[in-house]
Amino acid sequence: MNGTRKEKTKPLTVLKSVGPKLVPFFKTLAIYFVLFGEGGSSRLDSPLHCVIKCLPVVSLIIFVILHGLSLSEYYSYSRKVLLGLIFSGFGDAFLVWQNSGYFIHGLLMFAVAQMLYASAFGLRPLKLWLGAVVMAVGVVVYSVLYPGLNGAMVVLTGIYIALICFMAWRAAARVQIFNDLWTWTKLCACAGALCFLISDTVIAVNMFVYPLRYAHLIIMTTYYAAQLGITLSVVDSQVDAFFESPTTQSPSTSPSTK
Repeated sequence: MNGTRKEKTKPLTVLKSVGPKLVPFFKTLAIYFVLFGEGGSSRLDSPLHCVIKCLPVVSLIIFVILHGLSLSEYYSYSRKVLLGLIFSGFGDAFLVWQNSGYFIHGLLMFAVAQMLYASAFGLRPLKLWLGAVVMAVGVVVYSVLYPGLNGAMVVLTGIYIALICFMAWRAAARVQIFNDLWTWTKLCACAGALCFLISDTVIAVNMFVYPLRYAHLIIMTTYYAAQLGITLSVVDSQVDAFFESPTTQSPSTSPSTK
């Protein structure tokens, strides 16, 4: 049974199945970087930028939907990732006009997205030592940002850092390489979480500490990589849920039950 599972979730096998569904993402991604890859505040604060910026995430939303959704417990992971992508899309839109006072709105949307992603990743295995390491990194980042924070951002930034670090902890904890209980999709989620940390750290340093060269390019490259990695983790999430379910032994239960 485990051999069949691994065969069905091999990267090459899955790529042949899901690859065509990712074509819209890579096309919209290329369009974004051709039009807005070099940044420039005058070009980034516009309705066109908002639409083009959101299209890659919309493509990933469609990918999750096409891959399969239902109200079954086996699709709980996919539903949470889908909702996380939707809130991320709203966050993207708000951040287009961050200089017009919508930065906090975008921050709140992404905070909800981080909670949804963390909920999808779950609390098993716990790996408290890993959580301590990730949270320590978060404390260091916050200490660097703190002198440049004012008003509500002092609290909101701290809360957001805690949330994204919690999300990254839960994503990394799922990768159990030494126990041979890992899959390439769990690695994708872990890599996606790491890219999210990098992207948001660069955003914060660029805004509150000092301007970084090529900040826009770094932010958007790591951001889209993050969303892609987390999205790809839904590919075999139904299989994982099936094998982890206490009702797996029931002959009438299967991942396709709707």
